[in-house]
Amino acid sequence: MKIRVGFGFDVHKLVTGRELWLGGIRLEHEMGLLGHSDADVLIHAICDALLGAANMRDIGYHFPDNSADFKNIDSKILLAKTVKLIAGKGYRVGNVDATVCAERPKLKKFIPEMQEVLARVMEVDVDDVSIKATTTEKLGFTGREEGISAYATVLIEKD
Repeated sequence: MKIRVGFGFDVHKLVTGRELWLGGIRLEHEMGLLGHSDADVLIHAICDALLGAANMRDIGYHFPDNSADFKNIDSKILLAKTVKLIAGKGYRVGNVDATVCAERPKLKKFIPEMQEVLARVMEVDVDDVSIKATTTEKLGFTGREEGISAYATVLIEKD
């Protein structure tokens, strides 16, 4: 069995007038993330990690932010397409370990639902999707609540 590891990172600005989508679920919040798609930073970081692990460049290469095809697209669709892309090279998702950095909203109670949604999209067990949430202790753009960032590490496998 061949295994590979990938790392992904994404950040989006918080703005009024947008819905907040994280980990494939909509959260009630007075601000949302700005982006061409639904701007789900967690899913975008996971996509980048998967693509990187398979040596397939990045999310912007496959789903460009200047394409009308991806305008306001649900990022779960991008994740499903990413899983199919890596499958085209014979890989499947082994596991995901991700961290979301946000001051608000507090994410702890939403993590189990995010894990279920992401596991379903990636066709893995819930136990194979680890999501952690942290703040930056009011430091930097995240601490000032100007944006949210996410990091993801993935393991992909090929028989």
